[in-house]
Amino acid sequence: MFSELAFPIFEESIRDYHQFDHVDQPISNPYPKDKIEHLLYLKNWIDTVQWHFEDIIRDPNIDPVAALALKRRIDASNQERTDMVEYIDSYFLQKFKDVKVQEQAKINSESPAWALDRLSILALKIYHMNEEATRVEASAEHRAKCQEKLETLLEQKRDLTTAIDDLLNDIASGAKYMKVYKQMKMYNDEELNPVLYQNKK
Repeated sequence: MFSELAFPIFEESIRDYHQFDHVDQPISNPYPKDKIEHLLYLKNWIDTVQWHFEDIIRDPNIDPVAALALKRRIDASNQERTDMVEYIDSYFLQKFKDVKVQEQAKINSESPAWALDRLSILALKIYHMNEEATRVEASAEHRAKCQEKLETLLEQKRDLTTAIDDLLNDIASGAKYMKVYKQMKMYNDEELNPVLYQNKK
């Protein structure tokens, strides 16, 4: 099952990041560049760094100039994240290119890679909620509430991994087919964002 490959790689990336716990720590991807494992690890590393960008920018005492610079980094990270999802979907398109699609085959509302994107974020939620559920200096009430939330997240993991594997099995059998749309994000594009293209005049 593909989720049994992906989720441990997401967890590995999260653990590796937290050895340093710094947004500028360079990635050291342990997987060969021509393997899907490399893309999965890189995808989650981007998500993990962005998770911590989002923490930093919520500091009420952050310097406004620093906050603006960080917002630019978050925008760039969002674009990177989208690009990685599209790379992973390209892998699946290639993998299933010779599948004979059944006459009654249906399309899924999200592609395999966007479902994996949700799984990557869920891995981060589980990691950080577990930290809160076991934080020694927190109150017993806080830990209990976080443990309850953690159990819900783990249930979500079971449901999402099952859904991802079912989707991939359906695509492999021809019961469903992939149709991927580029995200066509506009906010970073100098030809599509009015603020950017007006500044070029």
